[in-house]
Amino acid sequence: MTNASTESIAKDGIQGFLHDPAGHVQAGLVITHGAGANCRAPLIVSVAEVFAANGFAVLRCDLPFRQRKPAGPPTRSRATEDRAGLREAAAYLRTIVDGPIVIGGHSYGGRQATMLAAEEFGVADALLLLSYPLHVPDRPEQLRTEHFPRLRTPALFVHGTKDPFGTPDEMRKALALIPGRHEVQFIEGSGHDLRRPALDTEAVVAEVIRLLI
Repeated sequence: MTNASTESIAKDGIQGFLHDPAGHVQAGLVITHGAGANCRAPLIVSVAEVFAANGFAVLRCDLPFRQRKPAGPPTRSRATEDRAGLREAAAYLRTIVDGPIVIGGHSYGGRQATMLAAEEFGVADALLLLSYPLHVPDRPEQLRTEHFPRLRTPALFVHGTKDPFGTPDEMRKALALIPGRHEVQFIEGSGHDLRRPALDTEAVVAEVIRLLI
């Protein structure tokens, strides 16, 4: 593991922080936030730091909706702009990283990453989805899986067993729709925020690396 440096990034529509490993860079990760947060969310910062300590250049960034307003949820009609922001972030990271690029995020950010990958195969080499919001709590019939049959990018889903946005059984059934390689790590007793028990980010890093091999 290496010590990483962090610098603020504000260019070409990208707003966030770049974690640069002190040693060899083996891959890159674009990680972003949920609908009610920003890239300073503790979960996103923690994930970025651990990946950077394992040789990833990590760009944790605010999605365009959060760049427009400091609080409040995203607007469905402008979700394409959030995916465009993810695309730009991945493209920027490719200019400084020779290895594979992973994109993803927590909840809404992860969902937009899956939709982008389904629309544009090759935009990333793998996906990291933390607490994928399978459906609105108490509305299990309204699944957010219409793009899953087009998802061919290797993907890791990390999901709490007490997440109201999708039970383990619901997640297993939904992920069976994905034709591409995918894995799921269930965090026993954890909710949508993945705070308790503490997320084993080292195990997440190890699985992402396996997906890239």
